[in-house]
Amino acid sequence: MNDFPKCYGIIPARYASSRFPGKPLVEILGKPMFQHVFERARACPEMARVVLATDDERIRRAAREAGVPVIMTRADHASGTDRVLEAAEQLQAEPDSVVVNIQGDEPCLEPAMLSELLAPFHDPHVRVTTLAARISPEQAASPDRVKVALASSGNALYFSRAVIPFDRNGTGEDHLLHIGLYGFRMEALRTFAALPQGRLERRERLEQLRFLENGIPIRVSLTQHRCHGVDREADLTEVTNILREQA
Repeated sequence: MNDFPKCYGIIPARYASSRFPGKPLVEILGKPMFQHVFERARACPEMARVVLATDDERIRRAAREAGVPVIMTRADHASGTDRVLEAAEQLQAEPDSVVVNIQGDEPCLEPAMLSELLAPFHDPHVRVTTLAARISPEQAASPDRVKVALASSGNALYFSRAVIPFDRNGTGEDHLLHIGLYGFRMEALRTFAALPQGRLERRERLEQLRFLENGIPIRVSLTQHRCHGVDREADLTEVTNILREQA
């Protein structure tokens, strides 16, 4: 068996947000949200290093005050993935290392989810990984919930905001919700950034489709854990209650 690659966790954090400006800095139980994410990511045993990546001086200052390692990146990145690549390059991540894009608005992140995300990299042929969890047909109906259909290999066949697969026979079977955590081998991350946006990616507004449109497989691990992201201020109450119960 090949040696397991060195793993870097990168948390992209932007101040600007159409729905919730300044979200990474919002205080939850006495800590900025990014600090909760950092501490949980650092608890994953496979992570060699975890850093925050931002283009905002206010976030950089807050990270320094909290003792969270931070990297300043350009402000003109088209996506969080591009910001993650710049940060990985500043870290001088080795060509055979794995870089994990950790969403900065998941203060309830379970470290075990990162371990599940990284497990497929024991296979040297795996280049990109992500997670999925089972949800009911009723939950799958929302276009805000991205679904994924899998091949028997465990690789993603397609991601969509539509309900896939369509349940023509009315079986009522669960669907798979895509969870937006990604692991990339460094070479796959560089390949992604060099590729133009794809037709399906633009249509669905899902950047992971860029890999599939270019024949790069994405291995999907199933998880029993649930995400509790903060998209709007209204989400803070639930997240705060969860963290308080876990304290």
